[in-house]
Formats: sequence, C-alpha cells, structure tokens
Amino acid sequence: PTYGKIMIGDKGFEFFNEKNVRDFYQIPWNEIDLVIASVIFKGKWIPRFAIKTKKNGTYTFAARDPKRVLRAIRNHFPADKIVQSLTFWQVIKRAFRRKK
Repeated sequence: PTYGKIMIGDKGFEFFNEKNVRDFYQIPWNEIDLVIASVIFKGKWIPRFAIKTKKNGTYTFAARDPKRVLRAIRNHFPADKIVQSLTFWQVIKRAFRRKK
C-alpha cells in the first residue's frame, strides 16, 4: 500500500504521495461513476472506500477518518451514487444463485 494525502475540491478527488511524485491520482467529479464504501459493524467502521470511474476502472483508498472523507465527497457528488459494498455473505449467496 502507498500512503499519501487525500484532497477533495470543487473540481474532483485528488490523492498524492509526497514521497513518490509518480503516485498521484486526480479524478474529476464528472468522471466518477460510483463511490463504494466498505461498511462493517453497521457503519461503526469503514476500513476503505473505492471510486469507480467511467473509463479507467476502480481505485481503492483507505483514510484515517473515512467517514469525514465520504461526507466531504457527498458535498460534491450525488448521495445516491455513494453505495455500500456487498458483505461477505451477500457475495457467497450471489455465487450460489448464479449457478442455478
């Protein structure tokens, strides 16, 4: 994993690593399709969140205070596009349903 700073601005989401200049992500709001939060213990713990873009795939991030980051994202991005990821049991259940 790489560590860096997350900045949320009017134009988009930005991640940069001060130690490695090449480790830099800048994603405009109009390029983001979904924000997926991994929610555990009914929202008491959010270990990571992912940003799914329209063209370039999914980027996963972890923050010291992910709730604060997600609230800041919600100020610039529609709340209906911020969703919870599937739980472990939902993934297992989905796998068995597809086999039938």
